[in-house]
Amino acid sequence: MHTVTAHGASIPAIGLGTWMLNGQRCVEAVSAAIGAGYRHIDTAIGYSNETEVGEGIRAAGVPRDTLFVTTKIPPDQLGADAMLRAAEGSLARLKLDQVDLLLIHWPSQTLSAAETIRSLNAVKRRGLTRHIGVSNYTIRLLDEAWAATEEPIVANQCEHHPYLDQTRLRAATHRHGMAFVAYSPLGQAEALDEPVIKDIAAKLGCTPAQIILRWHMQNGSVAIPRSAHPARIRQNIDVFGFELSADDMAAIDALQSTGTRICDYSFSPEWDV
Repeated sequence: MHTVTAHGASIPAIGLGTWMLNGQRCVEAVSAAIGAGYRHIDTAIGYSNETEVGEGIRAAGVPRDTLFVTTKIPPDQLGADAMLRAAEGSLARLKLDQVDLLLIHWPSQTLSAAETIRSLNAVKRRGLTRHIGVSNYTIRLLDEAWAATEEPIVANQCEHHPYLDQTRLRAATHRHGMAFVAYSPLGQAEALDEPVIKDIAAKLGCTPAQIILRWHMQNGSVAIPRSAHPARIRQNIDVFGFELSADDMAAIDALQSTGTRICDYSFSPEWDV
């Protein structure tokens, strides 16, 4: 399994995203993914599926130390005491002693990035997570968090797909030695019908999803596609046996000029231009 390393963390380059997967469908997807070779599973308190993710992990029957499990703290639980309680609740639902990566899911609208990263430091020092990170952080927020942290921040998980140019944010993330983790890496499937991607897929004998995920990998990113379909789950991790040419990469890069952002809410930060 190809991994991206950052400040001592070794993060599998393809993971299973579980947003909007719930109930038995989630349990089966997680178990199927691990059976197909995934070793990176991503969940969040806000997904209301940590219990099912934990069940899927146990159903798969692989050693715990072979998995990389990520969960996230929502923005209304980022104060020091609230974050500690939230992390303890996540571990109880997952039935794990520790997660591998604990993220601030969205920046707080009331607390500074400095204050919330210090709270996350405290959770790590309690041993509830091996590594800490952030999600949906802009360049400014990354700089503020790094100025205040005593523990390395290993990842910034953000929306990224062929329709959204994150070149500057990815560069800033990498300057801090962090992994960039792409959620909605397929543009919620819209990019799969893009003619240039379909043409590259036909040329290489791959699926459009495999082409996009390989594009993320060759950009140095981690990608966490979501699927509940076993065949697609297997296809999405089968991206290590081919390579995109410089021309193919450039053709996909050119799609980013549309600037389409899927996850933009009232509580979102002021995005980088």
